[in-house]
Amino acid sequence: MNELDSLIEQARASFAKAQTPADLENAKALYLGKSGRITELMKGMAALSVEEKKRLGAAVNVAKQAIEAALNAQRQALADAELALQLKAEALDVSLPGRALSQGGLHPVSLTLERIEEIFGSMGFEVAQGPEIETDWFNFTALNTPQDHPARSMHDTFYVEGGHLLRTHTSPMQIRHAVQHVKRHRASLDAGLGMPEIRVIAPGRTYRVDSDATHSPMFHQCEGLWIGQNVSFKDLKVVFTDFCRSFFESEDLVLRFRPSFFPFTEPSAEIDIQFQTGPLAGRWLEVAGAGQVHPNVVRNMGLDPEHSIGFAFGMGPDRLTMLRYGVNDLRLFFDGDIRFLSQFQ
Repeated sequence: MNELDSLIEQARASFAKAQTPADLENAKALYLGKSGRITELMKGMAALSVEEKKRLGAAVNVAKQAIEAALNAQRQALADAELALQLKAEALDVSLPGRALSQGGLHPVSLTLERIEEIFGSMGFEVAQGPEIETDWFNFTALNTPQDHPARSMHDTFYVEGGHLLRTHTSPMQIRHAVQHVKRHRASLDAGLGMPEIRVIAPGRTYRVDSDATHSPMFHQCEGLWIGQNVSFKDLKVVFTDFCRSFFESEDLVLRFRPSFFPFTEPSAEIDIQFQTGPLAGRWLEVAGAGQVHPNVVRNMGLDPEHSIGFAFGMGPDRLTMLRYGVNDLRLFFDGDIRFLSQFQ
């Protein structure tokens, strides 16, 4: 065996001992690096004759190619070994059943809104939707709210360009729905035949400059309206009592109507509920505001308050959701935390 054959065998043995790519690159440097054995041999040919250069150069090239082939073979072997380890560590048992995709669900406030619509729908109430960007007329003026009312302040209301605002309640739908209702039945009214009662709820998003554990700058409200010829405060009590007992699934629920003031109703009342059992038993909890629709508001609907009378109420579905599910921070509903929301699926 000549010197070059011996060199090839030594290189192969060195490469075979390499356990990592770094070890292999160190071994490569001994033979193919700038100061490696093959490089030194090629530098030493400078002093040889032309014939000797041809003979020895050809032999050195053959040896270099053999060493490079051994190097590449060991590189591939190390890569294959690494891949085998990775596949073993990440092995999949294809005989196992597949992982089922988790199903999404409705937001807890959406569940509450659906429940409200279902309960009032069973009482003959329609569901109305309207714009969230409102005019001053529908949001304030038509609802008998004076110019100096605090709600008109920029500290309480989001105003936008063009004199519009983000509605502060869904009460504008009282006017919008009633006006359209009157238009549809104008012929009957003019003929003295009267018209069908207005019985509607208006759930939706509303906006006010407020944010803490129990308030959000964006929140939900559900307005209710019942206008007819003989709709009284007694009807309001019956309807809202039935609703609360159905919503909370409790016949032991007690309601209290406290005198209050709202510009769009007269007389007006705050509605409180009290649970007789459970963690909230014995506490009065405010859930809505209500009252007989103010005569000025009835006129703005295009009706005669001498013949058309009824009640309106406004409640917060977000608060009802908090009470129903025992949540004490309103902001949790809007943080988008899947861990919290998945509890309601």
